[in-house]
Amino acid sequence: MEFRNLGKSGLKVSLAGLGCNNFGMRIDFEQAREVVHKALDEGISFFDEANIYGGRGRSEEMLGKILGNRRHDVVLATKVGMAMGEGPYNTGASRRHIIAACEASLRRLNTDYIDLYYIHTPDPSTPEQETLEAFDILVRSGKVRYIGCSNYSGWQLVNALSISRECHLTSYICAQNQYNLLDRSIERELIPACQHFNIGLVPYFPLASGFLTGKYRPHTPPPKGTRLASTQRLADQVLTEENFATLQKLETFVKERGHTLLELAVSWLAAQPQVASVICGATRPEQVSENVKASSWKLTNEDLGEIDKLTRR
Repeated sequence: MEFRNLGKSGLKVSLAGLGCNNFGMRIDFEQAREVVHKALDEGISFFDEANIYGGRGRSEEMLGKILGNRRHDVVLATKVGMAMGEGPYNTGASRRHIIAACEASLRRLNTDYIDLYYIHTPDPSTPEQETLEAFDILVRSGKVRYIGCSNYSGWQLVNALSISRECHLTSYICAQNQYNLLDRSIERELIPACQHFNIGLVPYFPLASGFLTGKYRPHTPPPKGTRLASTQRLADQVLTEENFATLQKLETFVKERGHTLLELAVSWLAAQPQVASVICGATRPEQVSENVKASSWKLTNEDLGEIDKLTRR
């Protein structure tokens, strides 16, 4: 397993990471246990959580129980900011909510510290400085080691880094945003900002909700049990004629080189300079092994140039 530094920090994470958003929603505890143990066996040390995964805390609870005494062998990331209940006090990026949510995540994860704590989404109702002050309190108390942001735009990241510098607060070391061969929109602003300030990038939806495995076909209903079969909002975004046209080109590309779409999707992200880890979800142990294997294809400059031509819009 290859390990990379997360941005300019000294924190090293496995190139292949495990996304835990399926736990408690698409798979039960025993299935999740098999997936986590396979990930550990394959050398994965980076586990990506959020307090809302699995239905407001269930995924964190499951992972905490499964890891047990292996907790200190891994880098554990989780997020705060999405609604964890009704009313104004169970959501957002205020000092009150962040500190309370951190305590709750620590209990569910059965640990006394979080390696990487993200703000899950920007909160326009809370000043960024207040959010960073709350994170700074948690870092200084030892309950959080590093912080990151998710779903921030380029200007929002730069603004946060500026506030941290001016106010002597802990700063974000990484950003987690949607990024894959079908959605390269963050290349316009966010990635240049990450490159300039040496902020690590952790893409989510690297397989475009499974579309980049080839399991979805044009003019055919999504297979039962898949994410796009159960989430119409995502299906409307992904299952488009334009995406299927791009998929056909990519299928030809990988067939000519003796690889798979999955290997292309993961290895292309791994080849991007700011990417520290490619977080893939899994519902079965064999999917974990496939994801790890996929990260081993080293694309040439010629390959990357051809992929650019096929996927840029």
